[in-house]
Amino acid sequence: MSDIRRAVDAVWRIDGARVVATLARYTGDLGEAEDLAQEALAEALESWAEHGVPANPGAWLTSVGKRRAIDAWRRREKLTERYRLLANELEEGVDAAWEPIPDDVLRLVFTACHPVLARDAQLALTLRVVGGLTTEEIARLFLVPVATVQQRIVRAKKTLRAASVPFELPDLREWPERLAAVLGVVYLMFTEGYAATSGDRWMRPELADEALRLARALASLLPREPEVHGLVALLELQRSRFAARTDATGAPVLLTDQDRRRWDRAQIERGRAALARCDALGRGRGPYALQAAIAECHAIAPSVEATDWERIVVLYEALGRIAPSPVVELNRAVAVAMATGPATALAIVDRLESEGALRGSHLLPSVRGELLARLGRLDEARSELATAAALAANERERRVLLDKAAALGANAG
Repeated sequence: MSDIRRAVDAVWRIDGARVVATLARYTGDLGEAEDLAQEALAEALESWAEHGVPANPGAWLTSVGKRRAIDAWRRREKLTERYRLLANELEEGVDAAWEPIPDDVLRLVFTACHPVLARDAQLALTLRVVGGLTTEEIARLFLVPVATVQQRIVRAKKTLRAASVPFELPDLREWPERLAAVLGVVYLMFTEGYAATSGDRWMRPELADEALRLARALASLLPREPEVHGLVALLELQRSRFAARTDATGAPVLLTDQDRRRWDRAQIERGRAALARCDALGRGRGPYALQAAIAECHAIAPSVEATDWERIVVLYEALGRIAPSPVVELNRAVAVAMATGPATALAIVDRLESEGALRGSHLLPSVRGELLARLGRLDEARSELATAAALAANERERRVLLDKAAALGANAG
């Protein structure tokens, strides 16, 4: 059963969003679509263990979900035209039932980001049904209790149903009020793919690739929106480094140790071209475009030492003014350490710590540990890295932090 569960999990990671999106298109109800998909997964655990994994598992799950929808409509005595249409399609076989139209996932994102929902509910719901993240992973991402995330998702589904929100792309006049939320969740999906918050994998490339696909689709639909191009640029540039970010065993390889020959130069050029399209619109750079400009500095530098760290500091300062956050300030501290030295950077990190920023996250103690090590304060550095390791939920990241702490102990000895 463990092998079957792994197979089901793998299929869900790859096809889950399309399964839910297809079911939502047919039922017209996002909450019902996810419930049907979960019922199909439960049936897969039993059926696949007995009969094997089907040749087209995504189609199988969608077909089961549709049949369960029909059963529910029959029980409720709602034999509508939709029911008859679905029944006819199911008679044609499983393959005909699987129609992962690319825009369906985009519709799913826009539905989950409907303005009838609060911002935190939009993010939680989209990451759950589109990104396939567990409630535990979402809770770690936002540093909130699991129960809070669960309540947000349940409440969001009920709100969409009560408001009769249609499963469709909004009218063009409604796009501006939805766009910021949509860009935000696509970015968070990619971020989770770039550095997984938990589990035993450092990255989740399939999630990052889906986020990049959605960003490209948005850019084709909204060619006059600079921040859409900025987001595409950021994701392209970040994705270009994936091949160098892990070694043969899957262990993380940090930026300072990466073989830059393994970076995807074609993807870097696509990212730079997207950033140029953003700039050509003449409306200035927003948060995603500024982050893309930072990523571009790394992408074009031949080495860590040759990187234009002073420019990166300036870009982080600009980003901090238009989109201030503790993470932005922490990243600025890292750039400051490279540009002017660790002492100045440590003052920034200490201020963040005194403000209680990023409490419960491993990010701040991990950066503080690195800075203390560069200043020769090895015992303090080792303690900070050990604290960071205890807070890290990703097994690969925890191991890197523990190894660093152990290395400092060896150096001290």
